[in-house]
Amino acid sequence: MSDIETREDIEQLMRAFYAKAIPDAIIGHYFTEVIQMDLEKHLPVIVDFWETVLFGVARYKSNAIAVHQHLHTKSPFTEQHFERWVNLFQSTVTALFEGDKAELAKQRALSIATVMKIKTIHGASPINLQNN
Repeated sequence: MSDIETREDIEQLMRAFYAKAIPDAIIGHYFTEVIQMDLEKHLPVIVDFWETVLFGVARYKSNAIAVHQHLHTKSPFTEQHFERWVNLFQSTVTALFEGDKAELAKQRALSIATVMKIKTIHGASPINLQNN
């Protein structure tokens, strides 16, 4: 097994993750019902995000926290949602990759989920997406 080394590796990771997350009984409804996500449109955006996180390539231009705060107003998140997301993400990384970047991806996923949880379910005010 190799490490996460390229944008293509990140896309492989994201496709595998969403293959688990979309049908998931705990978080899947966010993708299928709440936002009715078009995976092929979302993939370049989420790959940009993770390429920025893992490789420092400044491609991601949106505000992930604001997007999730807005989503929280449509269908409130719970602790269980964040725990499940982290579990699915980390297990997907572990199944596909090993190495420093793979470990970094798992660590960053936990950090990102923690910040998102604080900014959504623990009382932070939603950001008006129209101003972003």
